[in-house]
This record gives sequence, C-alpha cells and structure tokens, in this order.
Amino acid sequence: MSNDKILFEELSLPTPILSAITELGFVEPTPIQQQSIPALLAGNDVLGEAQTGTGKTAAFGLPLLARIDENINAPQMLVVCPTRELAIQVAEAITDFAKNIRGINVATVYGGQSYTIQNRDLKRGPQIVVGTPGRMMDHIEKGRLNLDNLKACVLDEADEMLNMGFLDDIEWILDHVPEDTQMAFFSATMPAPIKKITSQFLTDPVHVKIAVEKQAKANITQRAWRVGAIGKTAGLERIAEVVDYDAMIVFVRTRNDTLTLSEHLVSKGFKAAALNGDMQQQDRERIVDQLKNGRIHILIATDVVARGLDVPRISHVINYDLPFDSESYVHRIGRTGRAGREGEAILFASHREMRLLNRLERATEGQITPFDMPDASQLSKHRIEKTKEKLVSVAASPNLEKYAEVLAKFTEETEITTEQLAAAMLYQLQQKLPLFPQADPVDKRGERRGRDGMRNDRGDRRGREGGRERRNSGDFATYKFAVGRAQGVKPSDIVGAIANEVRINSREIGNIKLFDNHCHVELPKSLPGQGFEKLKNVTIRRHKINPSLVEGASHSSGYDSENRGKRPPRKRERFNDDRSMKTFKKKSNKPRREERSVPTFN
Repeated sequence: MSNDKILFEELSLPTPILSAITELGFVEPTPIQQQSIPALLAGNDVLGEAQTGTGKTAAFGLPLLARIDENINAPQMLVVCPTRELAIQVAEAITDFAKNIRGINVATVYGGQSYTIQNRDLKRGPQIVVGTPGRMMDHIEKGRLNLDNLKACVLDEADEMLNMGFLDDIEWILDHVPEDTQMAFFSATMPAPIKKITSQFLTDPVHVKIAVEKQAKANITQRAWRVGAIGKTAGLERIAEVVDYDAMIVFVRTRNDTLTLSEHLVSKGFKAAALNGDMQQQDRERIVDQLKNGRIHILIATDVVARGLDVPRISHVINYDLPFDSESYVHRIGRTGRAGREGEAILFASHREMRLLNRLERATEGQITPFDMPDASQLSKHRIEKTKEKLVSVAASPNLEKYAEVLAKFTEETEITTEQLAAAMLYQLQQKLPLFPQADPVDKRGERRGRDGMRNDRGDRRGREGGRERRNSGDFATYKFAVGRAQGVKPSDIVGAIANEVRINSREIGNIKLFDNHCHVELPKSLPGQGFEKLKNVTIRRHKINPSLVEGASHSSGYDSENRGKRPPRKRERFNDDRSMKTFKKKSNKPRREERSVPTFN
C-alpha cells in the first residue's frame, strides 16, 4: 500500500462506521490502520507489529465490525487482552465505533468483576466479547460463552500476555475457536513464542510491521532527575506542587508502595489515589473515572494495572522507580503524549542508575535531558505567590466588614499594629506549607560529572564518612522506633519520613541501626520546635513508629545502616544470659537484596 496519506472514507468501511468515527473526530488513519483495515476487510488473517499508542484498536475494530451481523445475537468477534483495564478500554472504543449500528452489543469478561453481571450480559447474546484469558476460559468451559458463530478472533498486546504467563491460556482458547475464524494478532514485539502460535493458528497472514514514528515520539519530552539529598518523596512533592500539570501517573514497583506513597501525598493535601492489582475491580474503575473527571490529579500505579490506560488529562508520567526493562519504560511514558497531545516524562534515578539512561534513549530513539528540581528558594517563591493569589481573591469578597471590625478591635485592645496582626495570621496560615522552607541539604556527590552533569558522578568523599558528614557524637541522642526489617523498612524510608515530617535536614540524622522489629536512630539532642511530638505522628510504610529515647546509648562506633559501603567494626558484646561473652563474626558489607537491586535493561 502507498505511504501517501489517505482518508478513512477511502478504506471502504460501511457508512454507519464511517459516520461514527467522523463524529469521534477521526479523519486520517494511522499507518497501522491504513494497512490493516483493507487486509481485514478482504478476509485475510493479519499479524500486526506496532508500538502501543499507534491506533491498533481501530485497526482491528473498524474492519471486523463490518463483518458483524447485528441480527444474530451470538458472539461473532472475540478480543483477548492481557489486563482488565485494556479490556475495558477496547470494549469502550468498539462500542463507540458501533454506536450508529442498531442491535450491536459488546460484553466484557474479566477477573475481579461479579459473575452475575457477566453471566447476564452473555445471556443477552452480545455479538462482541472482550476479556482477559482466565475469565474467558472459564466462561467457555462452563458453556456460557458459545463460539459456534465466531467470525473473528483478536489477540491484543500478544507479547504482554506472553510476559504475564498467559501462553497456555491463549493456546487453549484458540483451540476452541472454529477453524474458519478470521485471526488477527497485534503485538509491540514479536518474540519466538508469538511466532510459534502465529504459524500454528494463522493462515497466510498479512504481516503489517510499523516502525515507531519519530514525530509521535517528539510529543513526549523525556527528563531525568538525579536523586539528590532531599530524596524521592520530597522531590515528588515539589513536582506536584510547582510543576504545571493537568494529571500525572507516578509509577512505582510494588503494590505496597502505591498505598504508602498515595497516603503520604493525600496527607500533604494533594488529590492522589493508588491503583494496584490487589484492589477490587469496582474500586479500580471508580479511581480511573475520578482521574478522567478531574476529581484526582495524581495516580500512583504499578506497571501492569496501568497498561493500556488512556486518559487525555495525563500530561506527565513520573518514573518514581525505574522499571526492570526498557520495554516497560516505553509503555510507561506512552501513557502521555498520545494522539498528538504533548506530554512530559520525568524519571528519578540514583547516581548508580544514571548510567542506564543511554539504553533508554536507544529504546525510545529520543533524548533524555536533565530535570532541574525546584530548590527551596524556588519553592518559597511559588508558595508566596500562591498565598498572595488566594488572599487577593478573598479580599475581593463583599462580606469582610465584620472581620475588619474584629481586626480593628484587636489592634485597639492589644496595641499591636494591623501589619503585625496580618503577619501573625500569615504565619499561622503557612504552618503546613512553610513560606520559607529550610534550605536544601548540600549534595556533595557528583562534583566531577560527564555529559550535562548526569554521568560519571564520583563525589569527593574525603573528610566524609559513607557520603554523610559526621557531627560530634555528643550532639546526638538515640531513639528507638517500632519498625524494622520485618516491616520492609529501609534507612532511606526513615530518613525521608523524619526529614519531611519533623522538618530537619537529612544531614542532621546520624547512624541508623536496623533490627528485625525495631531500629535505633540518632537524632539531634535538641530537636527543632515540637520535634518529639511530631515524631509521635510519623508513620513509615504505614506503621506507627512509637518513638522512645534510648538511655545511655553510645554514639561513637555504631554501624551506620545508611552507609552500607563502610565495613562494620568487629565488636564484643556481653549478654545477660549464660553466654557470658561472645565474639561476633564480621558482618557482610553487602547490602540486602532489596536495597542493592539495580534494574537492568535488555
């Protein structure tokens, strides 16, 4: 087929379908649509290879809709998807394409939704069924999903189903599909197992392979922040507060992290929510709807549940944790900058992870530029400006006379000037978000750097201990927190929680000793303000820390868990039981697996 631009009306689609896509604003088909639609309309099997976000749903949905007989109330088109979110999205899109065809019904079947709802929908005889492999197999096996009238079967995101371990399920479903069914496989990549089932179940397929267009990638600006001394959580807060965005997705690695991070952001006043695989399906659908409707602005999610999520409001993607492979990174940033919209992707990388950026650039055929995190002075200017805007808006209210009288009475009774009272009110107003936040800790790592200050960071560590400047041991007091390794706590969690909640510089935190169910943390003897009272309200990984002062603790030779690069000292320790003296073997200086894992990209 020619590469010249054509219009949908030139693709021989039925009039009801053309009118529907015209109403939806579709004018020119994408490359995958230009080549797939004629092949599927001609009755050929199709093997489509194209990246996410290139319009594959319309590429198979529009031509296969043309084969549906709306007078037959039985499944005629089957679409198998790897995730519930993608199945819902595909079903919604096909419903929109078929809105001008009377009698067409679309049903979705996926795990997590009530069988009652799905059984009812299948009894109505939908012509199109979209779902995930496991639930689809269940309905076929129980006789609720009859494939006798099936005309077309589609595998969407076939490589992702392979990655998620659905290969056997896919083969089982395809074995139950009638032999004369038209087949269409769509995948971002074409690994060997996909090629195998292609040769087994497709007949002389038309292979449509679309290269990623540079113009589409140019809509996404990729940036990287080398995580500084303020830590990831504080960095995310600053982006959420200062950067101009409509909505953002923040990608983390674990389901527990989605909850921990979203709860933290909510406690800071941000409209955030978690999305993970442990949630009930109705809750997940509700959260996605809230994101679409603008009731929440920040979604904290894992890779799998966000696969296929297409919300126009998403202007930013934050890679809070780097993915384990470059393909996942491509899918992540593909949640923004879709359908011609502009987007920005920001990744958080430690100094060790910065060397991996070249591989991500090759995978996306783009450039990752440095992201300058707003510093404390910029944060101060932003908050002052926002406070001014709020006060100016309130000052325009016509109902301030009584308050002005109260203010005048205050000045008369206390002999305090109006300016002093206004300053006192402003001070009270900014307690949660200080107008003058503490200066950022100096990050002395990476004084000699490579390209754009983003590579080869070998900070001068002379005169420092494990990257942290040590203070006199007499300046510290040791506190016991009721969290430890059993709760999945790491030193970075402790530093971040204390620095954010107690408002002290992370450099003022001393040694951290992790035990199974508690930890010892060195903090300044004179905590700022109501420091100890604030400590009582701190939670780390959703656990209250219940701080208490450790009397008579030594601060001179403890092993600093935060400084894992140091060799811990040999020591003798006296026990109160029959083991009067025991010599301890030297501990390994290797970090625990969860703390030293660095993602690799294939």
